[in-house]
Amino acid sequence: MWYNEYIMTLKPFTKWTGGKRKLLPVLREKLPENYNRYFEPFIGGGALFFDIAPKEAVINDFNGELINSYIQIKNNPTQLIELLKGHQESNNKEYYLEVRSADRDERINSMNDIERAARILYMLRVDFNGLYRVNSKNQFNVPYGKYKNPKIVDEESIYEISKYLNDNEILILNGDFEQAVQEAQEGDFVYFDPPYIPLNETSSFTSYTHEGFTYEDQVRLRDLVKELDSRGVYVMLSNSSSPISYELYKEFNIYDVSATRTNGASKASRGKIKEILVTNYD
Repeated sequence: MWYNEYIMTLKPFTKWTGGKRKLLPVLREKLPENYNRYFEPFIGGGALFFDIAPKEAVINDFNGELINSYIQIKNNPTQLIELLKGHQESNNKEYYLEVRSADRDERINSMNDIERAARILYMLRVDFNGLYRVNSKNQFNVPYGKYKNPKIVDEESIYEISKYLNDNEILILNGDFEQAVQEAQEGDFVYFDPPYIPLNETSSFTSYTHEGFTYEDQVRLRDLVKELDSRGVYVMLSNSSSPISYELYKEFNIYDVSATRTNGASKASRGKIKEILVTNYD
Protein backbone atom coordinates (compact mmCIF):
# COMPACT_ATOMS: atom_id res chain seq x y z
CA MET A 1 0.00 0.00 0.00
CA TRP A 2 2.72 2.49 0.94
CA TYR A 3 6.00 3.23 -0.77
CA ASN A 4 8.06 3.63 2.41
CA GLU A 5 11.24 4.84 0.74
CA TYR A 6 9.54 8.17 0.06
CA ILE A 7 7.39 8.69 3.13
CA MET A 8 9.92 10.90 4.93
CA THR A 9 11.08 12.89 1.92
CA LEU A 10 8.17 13.79 -0.38
CA LYS A 11 6.39 17.08 0.11
CA PRO A 12 4.18 19.28 -2.09
CA PHE A 13 6.08 21.10 -4.83
CA THR A 14 3.86 24.17 -4.57
CA LYS A 15 1.63 26.05 -2.19
CA TRP A 16 -2.05 25.63 -2.95
CA THR A 17 -5.15 27.26 -1.51
CA GLY A 18 -6.67 24.93 1.06
CA GLY A 19 -3.52 22.82 1.31
CA LYS A 20 -3.56 20.13 4.00
CA ARG A 21 0.00 20.05 5.32
CA LYS A 22 -1.02 21.46 8.70
CA LEU A 23 -3.82 18.91 8.98
CA LEU A 24 -1.77 15.81 8.13
CA PRO A 25 -1.67 14.35 11.67
CA VAL A 26 -5.49 14.35 11.81
CA LEU A 27 -5.83 12.95 8.29
CA ARG A 28 -3.35 10.16 9.03
CA GLU A 29 -5.29 9.24 12.16
CA LYS A 30 -8.52 8.91 10.19
CA LEU A 31 -7.15 6.85 7.29
CA PRO A 32 -8.63 3.36 6.85
CA GLU A 33 -6.33 0.67 8.24
CA ASN A 34 -5.93 -1.05 4.88
CA TYR A 35 -6.90 -0.17 1.34
CA ASN A 36 -5.95 -0.95 -2.23
CA ARG A 37 -5.71 1.85 -4.78
CA TYR A 38 -5.67 5.52 -3.67
CA PHE A 39 -7.80 8.17 -5.43
CA GLU A 40 -7.66 11.94 -4.95
CA PRO A 41 -9.97 13.79 -7.40
CA PHE A 42 -9.09 17.30 -6.13
CA ILE A 43 -5.35 16.83 -5.80
CA GLY A 44 -4.30 20.49 -5.35
CA GLY A 45 -0.87 20.54 -3.73
CA GLY A 46 -1.17 16.86 -2.84
CA ALA A 47 -0.11 17.06 0.82
CA LEU A 48 -1.76 13.79 1.87
CA PHE A 49 -0.87 12.04 -1.40
CA PHE A 50 2.82 12.84 -1.01
CA ASP A 51 2.74 12.04 2.69
CA ILE A 52 1.48 8.49 2.25
CA ALA A 53 3.12 7.98 -1.16
CA PRO A 54 0.90 5.16 -2.44
CA LYS A 55 2.21 2.63 -4.94
CA GLU A 56 -1.03 2.77 -6.96
CA ALA A 57 -3.02 5.97 -7.28
CA VAL A 58 -5.26 8.06 -9.50
CA ILE A 59 -4.86 11.80 -8.99
CA ASN A 60 -6.93 14.44 -10.73
CA ASP A 61 -7.71 18.12 -10.77
CA PHE A 62 -9.89 20.31 -12.97
CA ASN A 63 -7.13 22.93 -13.03
CA GLY A 64 -5.16 22.26 -16.21
CA GLU A 65 -2.18 24.45 -15.25
CA LEU A 66 -1.74 22.52 -12.02
CA ILE A 67 -2.03 19.09 -13.62
CA ASN A 68 0.39 20.12 -16.35
CA SER A 69 2.89 20.91 -13.58
CA TYR A 70 2.56 17.37 -12.19
CA ILE A 71 3.07 15.94 -15.68
CA GLN A 72 6.14 18.09 -16.41
CA ILE A 73 7.72 17.21 -13.07
CA LYS A 74 7.20 13.55 -13.96
CA ASN A 75 8.39 13.73 -17.57
CA ASN A 76 10.74 16.73 -17.86
CA PRO A 77 12.21 17.60 -14.44
CA THR A 78 15.61 18.81 -15.69
CA GLN A 79 14.20 21.21 -18.31
CA LEU A 80 11.68 22.49 -15.76
CA ILE A 81 14.42 23.18 -13.21
CA GLU A 82 16.47 25.10 -15.77
CA LEU A 83 13.51 27.34 -16.60
CA LEU A 84 12.80 27.92 -12.90
CA LYS A 85 16.44 28.94 -12.41
CA GLY A 86 15.93 31.56 -15.12
CA HIS A 87 12.87 32.90 -13.31
CA GLN A 88 14.82 32.95 -10.05
CA GLU A 89 17.65 35.00 -11.55
CA SER A 90 15.23 37.55 -13.00
CA ASN A 91 12.76 37.68 -10.11
CA ASN A 92 11.45 41.09 -9.03
CA LYS A 93 8.04 42.75 -9.06
CA GLU A 94 8.33 44.10 -12.62
CA TYR A 95 9.48 40.74 -13.95
CA TYR A 96 6.65 38.94 -12.14
CA LEU A 97 4.05 41.26 -13.65
CA GLU A 98 5.54 40.70 -17.08
CA VAL A 99 5.36 36.92 -16.64
CA ARG A 100 1.84 37.19 -15.24
CA SER A 101 0.64 39.20 -18.23
CA ALA A 102 1.37 36.32 -20.63
CA ASP A 103 -2.27 35.23 -20.35
CA ARG A 104 -3.43 38.75 -21.25
CA ASP A 105 -1.39 39.35 -24.41
CA GLU A 106 -1.67 35.77 -25.74
CA ARG A 107 2.03 34.95 -25.27
CA ILE A 108 0.88 31.98 -23.21
CA ASN A 109 -0.56 30.41 -26.36
CA SER A 110 2.91 30.10 -27.86
CA MET A 111 4.46 28.58 -24.71
CA ASN A 112 5.16 24.86 -24.58
CA ASP A 113 3.96 22.74 -21.66
CA ILE A 114 7.26 22.96 -19.78
CA GLU A 115 7.31 26.76 -20.06
CA ARG A 116 3.73 26.96 -18.83
CA ALA A 117 4.55 24.78 -15.82
CA ALA A 118 7.62 26.86 -14.97
CA ARG A 119 5.54 30.04 -15.27
CA ILE A 120 2.84 28.95 -12.84
CA LEU A 121 5.25 27.35 -10.36
CA TYR A 122 7.35 30.52 -10.35
CA MET A 123 4.32 32.74 -9.78
CA LEU A 124 3.00 30.60 -6.93
CA ARG A 125 6.38 30.90 -5.18
CA VAL A 126 6.50 34.68 -5.26
CA ASP A 127 2.91 35.94 -5.40
CA PHE A 128 0.76 37.13 -2.49
CA ASN A 129 0.27 34.24 -0.02
CA GLY A 130 0.94 31.61 -2.70
CA LEU A 131 -2.57 32.06 -4.09
CA TYR A 132 -3.85 30.67 -7.37
CA ARG A 133 -6.65 32.97 -8.50
CA VAL A 134 -7.99 33.91 -11.91
CA ASN A 135 -10.56 36.48 -13.03
CA SER A 136 -13.65 35.91 -15.17
CA LYS A 137 -11.44 35.88 -18.29
CA ASN A 138 -9.30 33.11 -16.78
CA GLN A 139 -6.38 35.52 -16.33
CA PHE A 140 -4.10 35.09 -13.32
CA ASN A 141 -4.59 38.18 -11.14
CA VAL A 142 -2.72 37.69 -7.84
CA PRO A 143 -0.37 40.58 -6.94
CA TYR A 144 3.34 40.18 -6.26
CA GLY A 145 4.23 39.07 -2.75
CA LYS A 146 6.73 40.52 -0.29
CA TYR A 147 9.07 37.59 0.24
CA LYS A 148 12.71 38.50 0.88
CA ASN A 149 14.21 35.25 -0.40
CA PRO A 150 11.59 32.94 -1.93
CA LYS A 151 12.72 29.40 -2.75
CA ILE A 152 11.80 29.32 -6.43
CA VAL A 153 13.91 26.28 -7.33
CA ASP A 154 13.90 23.12 -5.18
CA GLU A 155 15.86 20.69 -7.34
CA GLU A 156 15.95 17.87 -4.80
CA SER A 157 12.20 17.94 -4.27
CA ILE A 158 11.40 18.02 -8.00
CA TYR A 159 13.71 15.09 -8.75
CA GLU A 160 12.36 13.08 -5.79
CA ILE A 161 8.77 13.62 -6.92
CA SER A 162 9.67 12.81 -10.53
CA LYS A 163 11.30 9.53 -9.44
CA TYR A 164 8.31 8.61 -7.29
CA LEU A 165 5.78 9.34 -10.05
CA ASN A 166 7.78 7.25 -12.51
CA ASP A 167 8.56 4.36 -10.16
CA ASN A 168 4.93 3.74 -9.22
CA GLU A 169 1.57 3.31 -10.93
CA ILE A 170 0.30 6.88 -10.69
CA LEU A 171 -2.36 7.92 -13.20
CA ILE A 172 -2.59 11.72 -13.59
CA LEU A 173 -5.91 13.07 -14.90
CA ASN A 174 -7.30 16.52 -15.73
CA GLY A 175 -11.10 16.42 -15.61
CA ASP A 176 -14.25 16.20 -13.54
CA PHE A 177 -14.15 14.61 -10.09
CA GLU A 178 -16.80 12.03 -11.00
CA GLN A 179 -14.76 10.73 -13.91
CA ALA A 180 -11.68 10.49 -11.70
CA VAL A 181 -13.24 7.76 -9.52
CA GLN A 182 -15.01 5.73 -12.20
CA GLU A 183 -12.66 2.79 -11.65
CA ALA A 184 -12.77 2.85 -7.84
CA GLN A 185 -13.68 -0.60 -6.52
CA GLU A 186 -14.40 -2.26 -3.21
CA GLY A 187 -11.43 -1.85 -0.91
CA ASP A 188 -10.07 1.26 -2.67
CA PHE A 189 -9.78 4.60 -0.85
CA VAL A 190 -10.91 8.01 -2.09
CA TYR A 191 -9.99 11.30 -0.40
CA PHE A 192 -12.04 14.30 -1.50
CA ASP A 193 -10.75 17.80 -0.76
CA PRO A 194 -13.10 19.97 -2.85
CA PRO A 195 -13.48 23.74 -2.92
CA TYR A 196 -15.20 24.41 0.39
CA ILE A 197 -18.79 25.42 1.00
CA PRO A 198 -18.77 29.13 2.01
CA LEU A 199 -19.17 29.78 5.72
CA ASN A 200 -21.35 32.84 5.26
CA GLU A 201 -23.83 34.24 2.77
CA THR A 202 -21.51 36.99 1.59
CA SER A 203 -19.13 34.36 0.24
CA SER A 204 -19.77 32.89 -3.17
CA PHE A 205 -19.37 29.39 -4.56
CA THR A 206 -16.20 29.99 -6.51
CA SER A 207 -13.01 28.03 -6.67
CA TYR A 208 -9.52 27.98 -8.13
CA THR A 209 -10.98 26.74 -11.41
CA HIS A 210 -12.24 29.25 -13.94
CA GLU A 211 -15.60 27.49 -14.05
CA GLY A 212 -16.26 27.71 -10.31
CA PHE A 213 -17.70 25.07 -7.98
CA THR A 214 -21.40 25.52 -7.32
CA TYR A 215 -23.85 24.31 -4.70
CA GLU A 216 -25.12 21.86 -7.31
CA ASP A 217 -21.56 20.51 -7.59
CA GLN A 218 -21.48 20.04 -3.81
CA VAL A 219 -24.71 18.03 -3.99
CA ARG A 220 -23.33 16.02 -6.91
CA LEU A 221 -20.24 15.29 -4.82
CA ARG A 222 -22.36 14.15 -1.86
CA ASP A 223 -24.34 11.85 -4.17
CA LEU A 224 -21.06 10.44 -5.47
CA VAL A 225 -19.93 9.72 -1.90
CA LYS A 226 -23.15 7.75 -1.42
CA GLU A 227 -22.53 5.80 -4.62
CA LEU A 228 -18.94 4.99 -3.65
CA ASP A 229 -20.16 3.89 -0.23
CA SER A 230 -22.56 1.45 -1.90
CA ARG A 231 -19.62 0.08 -3.92
CA GLY A 232 -17.64 -0.69 -0.78
CA VAL A 233 -15.11 2.09 -1.38
CA TYR A 234 -13.57 3.82 1.65
CA VAL A 235 -14.25 7.57 1.47
CA MET A 236 -12.85 10.49 3.44
CA LEU A 237 -13.85 14.09 2.68
CA SER A 238 -12.85 17.52 3.94
CA ASN A 239 -15.14 20.56 3.89
CA SER A 240 -15.99 23.71 5.81
CA SER A 241 -18.02 23.65 9.01
CA SER A 242 -20.95 25.30 7.25
CA PRO A 243 -24.42 24.10 8.36
CA ILE A 244 -24.88 23.00 4.74
CA SER A 245 -21.94 20.61 5.11
CA TYR A 246 -23.44 18.98 8.19
CA GLU A 247 -26.77 18.61 6.42
CA LEU A 248 -25.28 17.12 3.24
CA TYR A 249 -23.23 14.50 5.09
CA LYS A 250 -25.52 13.73 8.05
CA GLU A 251 -25.67 10.04 7.02
CA PHE A 252 -21.92 9.64 7.54
CA ASN A 253 -19.39 10.08 10.34
CA ILE A 254 -18.59 13.78 10.81
CA TYR A 255 -15.58 14.94 12.83
CA ASP A 256 -14.87 18.55 13.79
CA VAL A 257 -11.25 19.51 13.21
CA SER A 258 -9.26 22.69 13.68
CA ALA A 259 -7.11 23.68 10.71
CA THR A 260 -4.49 26.39 10.31
CA ARG A 261 -4.81 28.37 7.10
CA THR A 262 -1.75 30.28 5.91
CA ASN A 263 -2.63 31.36 2.38
CA GLY A 264 -6.16 32.72 2.34
CA ALA A 265 -6.96 35.82 0.32
CA SER A 266 -7.99 37.84 3.37
CA LYS A 267 -6.84 37.99 6.98
CA ALA A 268 -10.17 36.51 8.07
CA SER A 269 -9.52 33.41 5.98
CA ARG A 270 -6.14 32.75 7.62
CA GLY A 271 -5.30 31.44 11.08
CA LYS A 272 -7.25 28.76 13.00
CA ILE A 273 -10.37 27.66 11.17
CA LYS A 274 -12.90 24.97 12.08
CA GLU A 275 -13.46 22.34 9.40
CA ILE A 276 -15.14 18.97 9.18
CA LEU A 277 -13.84 15.58 8.16
CA VAL A 278 -16.34 13.05 6.84
CA THR A 279 -15.82 9.28 6.60
CA ASN A 280 -18.02 6.34 5.63
CA TYR A 281 -16.07 4.02 7.93
CA ASP A 282 -15.23 3.96 11.66
